[in-house]
Amino acid sequence: MTIGVVIPALDEESAIGSVVGDLRALRNADDGPVVDDVVVCDNGSTDQTARRATEAGARIVRESRAGYGSACLAALAALRPVDAVLFTDGDHAFHACEAPRLLDALADGADLAIGSRTLGCREPGALTRSQTFGNAVAAVLIRLLFGQRVTDLGPYRAIRTPALARLDMADPAFGWTVEMQVKAIQAGLTTVEVPVDTRARIGESKISGTLRGAVGAGAGILSTIARLRLRGPQAAVRAPEEP
Repeated sequence: MTIGVVIPALDEESAIGSVVGDLRALRNADDGPVVDDVVVCDNGSTDQTARRATEAGARIVRESRAGYGSACLAALAALRPVDAVLFTDGDHAFHACEAPRLLDALADGADLAIGSRTLGCREPGALTRSQTFGNAVAAVLIRLLFGQRVTDLGPYRAIRTPALARLDMADPAFGWTVEMQVKAIQAGLTTVEVPVDTRARIGESKISGTLRGAVGAGAGILSTIARLRLRGPQAAVRAPEEP
């Protein structure tokens, strides 16, 4: 498979170079690169995020509309044609060397592979109390409302491009990750969880690091779950196009 990487980033100059560089350094069994294209979306940074990412080998797009989902959508629009997309954050919380495990899950037949921080090892401070609590609440709601057990809404994930196209992703903010997981359930896609280890991020989180961010993320996740439940699978997921 050809692999593209999407990295939304806001003021991550201290971490983004290592994130991109580590991904670019990954090699497969034939000593070829694991990833074929890396796009970083600078979502309004006031530091040297874009410069550091470019120096490390990424392509840069800019999105003035604030929001995690907005940044992901902008990066996806700029990505070269690939068979699968790997999503990760620009804060160095995730280990690039674990990306092949997510991609192997796709090669083994999954449509979507979620990197579960809950199932992996976590450094002290890797997840805040609000993140742990929010994940637990969302996991219970998804199991009760959609009938599938999940352990995490982790942003480290990989998805086949045709599967991603079917989901018609739209959330511009904090509901992006749960939108993808719930729509995948509604579309009948094969989703698996892969344990991933997590480090304490470099720098302060724009979401869990502030009260406003934590409340906004929680509200966005819960409202997305409720909206998709009310709309139902036919309204939430675009039917595949006829060949």
